[in-house]
Amino acid sequence: MKYRHLMVWIRALPLLLVAGISTAWSGEPRTVVLDVPGMTCKFCPITIRKALQRVPGVLEAKSDYASKTAVVTFDPDKTNVSALTEATANAGYKSHLKQQP
Repeated sequence: MKYRHLMVWIRALPLLLVAGISTAWSGEPRTVVLDVPGMTCKFCPITIRKALQRVPGVLEAKSDYASKTAVVTFDPDKTNVSALTEATANAGYKSHLKQQP
């Protein structure tokens, strides 16, 4: 019986890949750095971190006053950079994706 179930999955795999359903299995977290130039005090990073952590799909968020950046690790199947920058803006801090060298 197990063999039959395995064969069904093997036959269905190409269809799943073509349909794009395979992305549900990707599970690869993505990490981005956001520039947050509006940080003006040592308490700003706390507010920014908490705002980012409330976004569904965010796995980890760190923010740093000295560099005026936030490093965010998230599940790209559940959220995106636009939602992250919207979360910081809603907390009072405009942000944008930092350009990588």
